[in-house]
Amino acid sequence: MTRTVIDIDDRLLTEAAGILGTDKKVATVNAALADVVNRRRRQAFFDRLEAGLLPDLTGPVEADGTEPGPETSAA
Repeated sequence: MTRTVIDIDDRLLTEAAGILGTDKKVATVNAALADVVNRRRRQAFFDRLEAGLLPDLTGPVEADGTEPGPETSAA
C-alpha cells in the first residue's frame, strides 16, 4: 500500500463514511475508491452486454457443459 498525504474535503469524507459505514479515514477513502472502481467495472460489463459483445448464455448446453455447435445442433 502507498502512503500519501492529501487534502480531503472533511464534509465529503464525513458523508462518505456515513454512506459506506466506515469509521476511519483510511477505511473511508479505500472503500470509496473500491466503490468507484466497482461501479465502473459494472457499467463496462453492462455496456458490453448492451452492445451484444458477450456470449449468448441463453441457449441449450450439452451435458459436458459446452454449447452445441452447428454440426451437433438438433434440426
